Amino acid sequence: MKAMILAAGRGERMRPLTLTTPKPLLSVGGKPLIEHHLERLHRAGFRDVVINHAWLGEQIEYTLGDGERFGLSLNYSREGEPLETAGGIVRALPLLSCPDSDWFMVINGDIWADFDLARLQPPETVEQPTIDAVLVMADNPSHHRHGDFCLNHSGILSEGCTIKEGEKLTFAGISLLHRRLFEGLTDQTGKLGPVLREAMNKGRVAGLHHRGLWVDVGTPERLRALDQQLASQEP
Repeated sequence: MKAMILAAGRGERMRPLTLTTPKPLLSVGGKPLIEHHLERLHRAGFRDVVINHAWLGEQIEYTLGDGERFGLSLNYSREGEPLETAGGIVRALPLLSCPDSDWFMVINGDIWADFDLARLQPPETVEQPTIDAVLVMADNPSHHRHGDFCLNHSGILSEGCTIKEGEKLTFAGISLLHRRLFEGLTDQTGKLGPVLREAMNKGRVAGLHHRGLWVDVGTPERLRALDQQLASQEP
């Protein structure tokens, strides 16, 4: 199974830091944000990773190279003008093809989590043969108190729910997706959210609650706070 890191955004909320540096290369915990993802993917057993890029993307390729120093093989999906998330995934699908699996992992480049990526497994091997996506869900941060989707007691996600049915959590930007989720779509599809919601309406999206550390590194303030937190944890 292959993995993809979404790294094509302009990082406008991160300005002025991203005027000259693409957001995935901003440093946190002593290394570029994207390197944390690459190291966790390697520890989880991944060896082939696709990275899409647009804004200052040549810096990403120059910094990471072919991935050998991470024990990975890196391929790049060059977008020129940045596509939205679903469109970027569709553009990269040929690079994500794998003879052994129609599943692949997708990680947002602007998050940080101590989630063990090996926990995400294709549901056909468990008990959900009709699932198209498995999303990692996190506790709602202070800047997003109402959450995104409801995780019910059966592990299925929906847009809304009552307290009895489950709890509303925030999508952590880590997911396992099946190729059939993108059938008939083009790289102009737009964002991933509507695609996931359509699948949710059919009961085809499962969720996994991550109760550890997760940060949406979307502003300079959150980047600094995470950097300080990681520095305080160093031995």
